[in-house]
Amino acid sequence: MERFAGLIWSNITESLVNCENHMATERKRAPTHPGSILREITFPAMKVTISQAAREMSVSRQSLHKILAGERAITPEMAVRLGKLCGNGPGIWLRMQVAHDLWVAEHALSREIERIPTHRSA
Repeated sequence: MERFAGLIWSNITESLVNCENHMATERKRAPTHPGSILREITFPAMKVTISQAAREMSVSRQSLHKILAGERAITPEMAVRLGKLCGNGPGIWLRMQVAHDLWVAEHALSREIERIPTHRSA
């Protein structure tokens, strides 16, 4: 039974990896940086200024500006603050940041990654 469960898990994992690889190679541009979404959509919809948001989250205006400009990543700590401010939790902000960062890394390292062999479990 354990062997059967291991085989099923292996197939599920391989399917997920194949799906992720397909999606990553199909995308022609990076996912939008979450700072752009905050700047262009979220803050205007909430009628919150950058200064007000920074003050309410107890972060510096400069730090928030760098995130909104896409120059700084959203950290888990900032995601918790944003999630509370926006009322949608931290997960969405971290997932958007990870999607953006992963796309950038995959494209920056694409030639180097092609030379790394893939080992599969037996």
